[in-house]
Amino acid sequence: MHRAFIGLGANLGQPVTQIRDAFKGLREHPGITMLRESSLYSSSPVDAPGQPDFVNAVAMIDSTLEPLALLRVLHELEAQSGRVRSFQNAPRTLDLDLLLYDDQVLDLPDLRIPHPRMHLRRFVLAPLVEIAPEADIPGHGNAARLLEGLADQAVKRLPPG
Repeated sequence: MHRAFIGLGANLGQPVTQIRDAFKGLREHPGITMLRESSLYSSSPVDAPGQPDFVNAVAMIDSTLEPLALLRVLHELEAQSGRVRSFQNAPRTLDLDLLLYDDQVLDLPDLRIPHPRMHLRRFVLAPLVEIAPEADIPGHGNAARLLEGLADQAVKRLPPG
């Protein structure tokens, strides 16, 4: 089994519903065991002004899948939600990112682990630290410590329900 963290985000359609449906899709996959789901968070788009706000979350999973196979599952879930990759940073019905996979560092054409820039994004680190305060990001250090340095980024935890 491999421990992985998945970042979830959406800013088109019904983002809260789409994130919850993605959690369900992850839970139902035979190669994935859901361990923890973060709260949902709202954030303004980064590098994409003028778009609707995002809803973000993070899932902690154990998986029998190798990184590229897990990435394919994430892309299948995105496609099921109607995700269209029209241009970089386009608005999306669902975005699933493989953030961390064990303590591996990978730099492949289709996959980089840890996810690039995750250590600079409060909308990733806040839900990650909520469910795994001890998480370390290879090459960058403790996620909770990194989060402290991002207080200027507006991210709000949504009420449960």
